[in-house]
Amino acid sequence: MDNTEKKLLEVKDLRVSFFTPAGEVKAVGGISYDLGCGEVMGIVGESGSGKSVEAYSIMGLLQSPGKVIGGSISFEGEDVLAYDKDQMLDFRGKKVSMIFQNPMTSLNPVYTIGNQLAEALRTHNKGISPAQANGKAMEMLTLVGINNVGKRMKQYPHEFSGGMRQRVMIAMGLICSPKLLIADEPTTALDVTIQAQILELMKELQKKTGMGIIFITHNLGVVAEICDKVSVMYAGKIIEQGKVDDIFYKPGHPYTIGLLRSMPRVDAEAYERLIPIDGTPVDMLNPPDGCPFAPRCEHCMQICLTKMPPYIALGEDHRSACWLRVQEKLNGGEGQNNG
Repeated sequence: MDNTEKKLLEVKDLRVSFFTPAGEVKAVGGISYDLGCGEVMGIVGESGSGKSVEAYSIMGLLQSPGKVIGGSISFEGEDVLAYDKDQMLDFRGKKVSMIFQNPMTSLNPVYTIGNQLAEALRTHNKGISPAQANGKAMEMLTLVGINNVGKRMKQYPHEFSGGMRQRVMIAMGLICSPKLLIADEPTTALDVTIQAQILELMKELQKKTGMGIIFITHNLGVVAEICDKVSVMYAGKIIEQGKVDDIFYKPGHPYTIGLLRSMPRVDAEAYERLIPIDGTPVDMLNPPDGCPFAPRCEHCMQICLTKMPPYIALGEDHRSACWLRVQEKLNGGEGQNNG
């Protein structure tokens, strides 16, 4: 993407810590990325890698004892971290919306679906009449593929299936026409066929509305389906970034290679086994001095244990933080590894 083009979202050196009685947990340790208008970026990593924490930081939804301790988040050139309470309320929902993993905990069980959708709209558009808000709510339910909307508007969340509730959450996220949608593992709790439908729906809506999407997931299959580019997170750091094809076909970090190896493949032979990543995730209270993946890495060198590697460019818009790649560059190698 042309760098002169205005970025929708820019995150620079973002650091987030949780100050617990046991000590400081560095949940996000200095991550940077940007997102252009209409781009879809996947943030991939295992549980505890900091994916959701950085999303909550953008939305201003960090719970105590979590705190942004450094870095910047700018949306269309404005400093999001400098927003006061009113600006944040205006920003959240109107400019940026979020879909959560479990819709049952996000929907109010005592209000009808129609009431909740209309309220989301009226919160950000004070001048709209109740009839107009209801009309827009019905339009959004139709857009996300829910039939018989007149009846559905009067129903409560428990009367909807899991997939239908997730569609309602997408409708709620889009009702104020945000420029950026953050989807935090929106398909995890759904079965595979419904998951495919929701992904298809999100792709269609993205094309229609032209919004940017940050798609947080631990499922690489989902990333291949919907994203333009990917940031791979491990222990609060982005260890590799690149276009989807680069990440899948030319992975540069041993962790990314390990993730791809541990994913079932349709074309795999019957005798081929999935290869798990050995070891256990990092203790975030006592993270290692060097590369966080070093204790689990089959290519670990002495320097990996003591010093965090710099980012090395592996191609256009493709970079990885790995001493192995640094060594290859120094040796005049191409810096590519297909694992």
